[in-house]
Amino acid sequence: MHFADPDMSSQSGGHDVELFVETPDYDLICTICQGVLRCPVRAACHHIFCKKCILQWLKRCRQQTCPCCRKPVNQSLIFVMFKLSKVIGRLKIKCKNKIRGCPHTLALSEQYCHSMSCLFQLIPCPYQGCRAQLLRRDLDAHARHCEHWSQPCHMGCGTVLSHRTQAKHNCYRQLRHEYEARQRNHQAIAAALQRKMRRMQSTMADMKRQIGLICESLEVMDELEEVEEEDLGQTSGSFSSSNSSS
Repeated sequence: MHFADPDMSSQSGGHDVELFVETPDYDLICTICQGVLRCPVRAACHHIFCKKCILQWLKRCRQQTCPCCRKPVNQSLIFVMFKLSKVIGRLKIKCKNKIRGCPHTLALSEQYCHSMSCLFQLIPCPYQGCRAQLLRRDLDAHARHCEHWSQPCHMGCGTVLSHRTQAKHNCYRQLRHEYEARQRNHQAIAAALQRKMRRMQSTMADMKRQIGLICESLEVMDELEEVEEEDLGQTSGSFSSSNSSS
């Protein structure tokens, strides 16, 4: 008898059986999630499960046993069945967007690639700020009216346009406006640099004047010291003469 965990079935690791064009063989059904095996693995007891399902089962169970035969299961002795995985990958499925009108059937292994181009895939509007969800086939029609639509000018001027500004846009006028704005900015920078240079020149002139005054003061002090030394020399000479005459 097979035992399926009801909690695990709500978190299926396998593929939905209803997705397949023909009902899959019973041997391809995971006994834990009741879905078609996804990444099938075989335990030592030879029972086969989805890899995700058996690992979650063993994590939840107090005793790590097989859900089918209750024999002990060692995680290191679980092997991926690559050939069986390829067989399952060749099974035909209906596009998951069939409910929205997609008529295609394809191999299970092609599901992801198909979903990336399926015209019936539900996707969000790619324009920032728009919360619309729409079919891929309706994207172009939606873009023509989406108020959040924007894209760079196709002429290469770099201006990001919206529906409101697209009709009035003129590349020459836009580029000229940007050129004039940059020119005004450069002129303002040049004027600021000139003012800064004038302030620096004024500061340097003040420093030169101060240095000149300091030098003059030092020269005056040197001259005063020389005069004092001469006066002292004369005074000492007079004192020596008066002593010798006495």
